[in-house]
Amino acid sequence: MEIKRLHHPLAAEFKTTEPIVLALGFFDGVHRGHQAVIREAAAEAKKRGIKCAVMTFDPHPSMVLSKVKKTVKYLTPLAQKGDEMAKLGVDILYVTRFTSHFSSLLPEEFVQQYISELGAVHVVAGFDYSYGKFGAGKMEQLAEYGNGQFEVTTVGKLSDMNDKVSSTVIRRYLNEGDMEAVTKLLGRPYETKGTVIHGDKRGRTIGFPTANILTDHDLMLPPIGVYATRILVNGVCYESMTSVGYNITFKDEKILSTEVYILDFNDQIYGEEVIIEWHKYFRPELKFNGIEGLVEQLKLDEINTRDFFNGQSKDN
Repeated sequence: MEIKRLHHPLAAEFKTTEPIVLALGFFDGVHRGHQAVIREAAAEAKKRGIKCAVMTFDPHPSMVLSKVKKTVKYLTPLAQKGDEMAKLGVDILYVTRFTSHFSSLLPEEFVQQYISELGAVHVVAGFDYSYGKFGAGKMEQLAEYGNGQFEVTTVGKLSDMNDKVSSTVIRRYLNEGDMEAVTKLLGRPYETKGTVIHGDKRGRTIGFPTANILTDHDLMLPPIGVYATRILVNGVCYESMTSVGYNITFKDEKILSTEVYILDFNDQIYGEEVIIEWHKYFRPELKFNGIEGLVEQLKLDEINTRDFFNGQSKDN
């Protein structure tokens, strides 16, 4: 998949007459609703024998439009978003820099200066997609603004678990630690990517050596607690249990850490980039009076982790 970064005003080098099918959206999470939009675009592109493209934005529009300082934690940072889209058959990913000037475009200006200039002959987006200044442009107006230059497909609402499948709903379940619900709405386990760094190395002294993971600050983590996870290391996936917390049994520092105990694993992996799949929340972080109590709890966590994955294997 080719990634092209756009900045307003659109540079001449990106203006083309080569036809594409273009999917529109921010697509944080690339969840099942997003997948429906992208698959529709990919199918239309295949039918026409042309390339499938997606336009997304960076940074999150709310960071630019908010009148106060705002940070956003992403379900899928840009690189991961691209990886998921490539799996769905996207040929080109347009990453449009979301700036004050770009956000000031009227709906018809956005359509003419971007969608048309990029060569779109068919545009696909979700029913609630909006565009242009103040999000005034709606899907029912898109074909009109296009002046017959492209066709439009509007993908309807996808619902599950008595709610719309959306990034907002997924964030809510993630903040609650309901990883089963997150998995169902994403259509895959929630993943975080990070680098293995040196920690206190206390775990190895009590029989539970952990890999400390440094995660990008703009990536959403599940809430504090202990989880059944899988970790991808050098292309191999291992069952694991992961703690998100502050090591309150040993110290009072307020530095959040992510520590992974990899089952049946004995290797040095400092500096490796790993991916954690989050499957099941077990318990909150607990403070113990001594190491003995902590070790007993960790043994129970390991049993619960193995039982969880053994149960998954039987279900499959």
